[in-house]
Amino acid sequence: MVEGGSTRAYIGSFTSGGGRGITTATVDPATGALTPLDGAADGLPNPSWLALAPRTGVLYALSETDDGAVAAYRRTPQGVTLLGRPVPSGGTGPTHLSVAGGRLLTAHYGSGTVTSLPLGADGTPGGPPSVLTHRGSGPDPDRQQGPHAHQVLSDPSGRWVLSVDLGTDSVRVCTLEPGSGELHMHAETALRAGSGPRHLAFHPAGKVVYVLHELEPQLTVCRWDAADGRLVPVGEVAVLPADAPSGARPYPSVPAVSPDGRFLRAAVRGADLIVTLSLADGPEKPQPVDAVECGGTWPRDLVADPSRRRLYVCNEWSGDVTWFDADPLTGRLQRTGRLEVPAAACVLFDWS
Repeated sequence: MVEGGSTRAYIGSFTSGGGRGITTATVDPATGALTPLDGAADGLPNPSWLALAPRTGVLYALSETDDGAVAAYRRTPQGVTLLGRPVPSGGTGPTHLSVAGGRLLTAHYGSGTVTSLPLGADGTPGGPPSVLTHRGSGPDPDRQQGPHAHQVLSDPSGRWVLSVDLGTDSVRVCTLEPGSGELHMHAETALRAGSGPRHLAFHPAGKVVYVLHELEPQLTVCRWDAADGRLVPVGEVAVLPADAPSGARPYPSVPAVSPDGRFLRAAVRGADLIVTLSLADGPEKPQPVDAVECGGTWPRDLVADPSRRRLYVCNEWSGDVTWFDADPLTGRLQRTGRLEVPAAACVLFDWS
């Protein structure tokens, strides 16, 4: 929150593509419009994913580079400022990070590793990291020659850490040791060979997981057992409508579940669509109900407004964050605004 109680949005971008780093914006509560604050935090190359610590309010960013680094930021009236120096993330080509168990977790596409870094009393990340190395490959010779960890996050119970690997067509379930912060493999769930799972999202009830695949425009529905740490696939759903435009190959990016658990949405790059699926028949039975143009090109990230009124989409190649009004009954989207953000990669909101 900024002074006066306004909600903030943080937008990460690829500096290698002309982005400004981390842009901070205020959110108009009536219209959802984003207004950037002065300046941008450009001290970290390619901050393509952000995470906010729930208790301290510290903002974390990864540097999606060959070397790989993470950094912490504190909020200021003008935006954010670096808190300490960036530190190595413990792998190459990081793509996702999250906060769990007092540690900073990072998934690395390049090295196929997931790392856990300690956090200081002030929230700054330190080292050395604990490293868990994924093993395996997939049938796609160009994209699956080895492991490519793409996302890592804890389950709603906080007992388990799940990592999604595009290269091995699987989701791993790990434990996070409270003292050492070490990650240990508990179970691995195999998904369709060649599908390239990229990101997952939990249903708010915490018993169903939706895994979105990058190499196939499909969604795998899984049951989640938090007691045993088991992920069990129960079905697959196509995320592209039958009348979707042909031509460019579709590359789904991220799923997002509405806060009330009534709708599931998926961003599809290439087709440049946002697809809405209804969960009215139950969390395990998503049904496509709508597909709209993303408002730009290459939708890399999307975030639901907790009020259920809006959806925000980061369009990387067209360089913007576009927002939509969401009908709370039908789930249908109507585009209502746009903020220019060159090479936009992700958007994160501080709703606290």
